[in-house]
Amino acid sequence: MQASRIASRVTAAAAVAGTAVLALSVPAFAHVSVQPEGAAAKGGYAVVDFKVPNERDNASTTRLEVDFPADHPLASVMPEPLAGWNVKVTKSKLDKPLTMHGQKIDEAVTKVTWTAADGKGVQPGYFQKFPLSIGALPGNTDQLVFKALQTYSDKEVVRWIEVPQAGQDEPENPAPVLTLSAAADGHGAANAQDASDETGSTAAATDPGSHDTDTTARVLGIIGIVVGVAGVAYGVLAGRRRTA
Repeated sequence: MQASRIASRVTAAAAVAGTAVLALSVPAFAHVSVQPEGAAAKGGYAVVDFKVPNERDNASTTRLEVDFPADHPLASVMPEPLAGWNVKVTKSKLDKPLTMHGQKIDEAVTKVTWTAADGKGVQPGYFQKFPLSIGALPGNTDQLVFKALQTYSDKEVVRWIEVPQAGQDEPENPAPVLTLSAAADGHGAANAQDASDETGSTAAATDPGSHDTDTTARVLGIIGIVVGVAGVAYGVLAGRRRTA
């Protein structure tokens, strides 16, 4: 009986271990993502890379289309030349013009498309980065959501367009999301320090308690001088009496 129980426990443990190994051996499928080179601060400009892995064993990625967010339009988008790829930047008119550096902008980039020039594209087992310089980044949001279409040489199209939601599992085909950092303002701290110094100086000049302290110190100083002079005079008189 005891031996049977031990055998059952060993069998159950082996089954659990086998399941764990199977779960760990299943590969985590990669997807199109976007990451900044450095920081992507609100209100500034940034260089970002769209990272595209090839998830197929018998086809290459020959085309990438990235749609830009319409709710936070970007007026400046410049691609970096990429060997073996042709790139096209598509602009559209804005319903509400933007103001950048004192100038009104009435159009923004809505799509960037990369197409393999030689037909090879991203081979199986490899990935490719597609860099862009973008800006000015919006200051009223913490992230930008891009939607991407990945086309393979066998005409298959994978749509990375599902927007991830906070507190929920990652969708099967998540859209690339760029997280924005706080605005880089180097003058804020300096201005605050200047204001603090100015406030402190004003308070010291107008504080009655500070004025009283200065007056007391002056009176004590004068008394000290008088006492010192009296001591010197007493010493001189005493010396003259001894001499006489």
